[in-house]
Amino acid sequence: MNATRTTRPPAAAKPLRWASDAVSTMREGARLRLDHSAQSLWSVDRTIEEIRRDGAPFAAVETVLRGFGAYAGEVIARHTGAEWLESDGGPVLRTPDGRLWDPVGEARRCFEGDGSLRLLCRDATG
Repeated sequence: MNATRTTRPPAAAKPLRWASDAVSTMREGARLRLDHSAQSLWSVDRTIEEIRRDGAPFAAVETVLRGFGAYAGEVIARHTGAEWLESDGGPVLRTPDGRLWDPVGEARRCFEGDGSLRLLCRDATG
């Protein structure tokens, strides 16, 4: 394990836990392996779309969406060296170029039919 992973800022604790929970849930429940690759976000976007099409109320899936957003944030962090920060609206990422990203909010927008974790990752890593 490299030094950046052992000295993560305190703001990373919750998103790391949420992302880990999402990976475990998808592996056990949906038999989907999330490997922290940008390509794995295709599957996350499709899963969110399926949940939305099934008509699940937001309150019922809020925790799952938060986990998917945190997972996408971890994909971005691992590929760019971004770090989690705590903001008034919850955790956000700051990439080395100084830009801020809200993957948890993007997961909510994806559920609303107006977002994509895959495209967010592409923009943040591109």
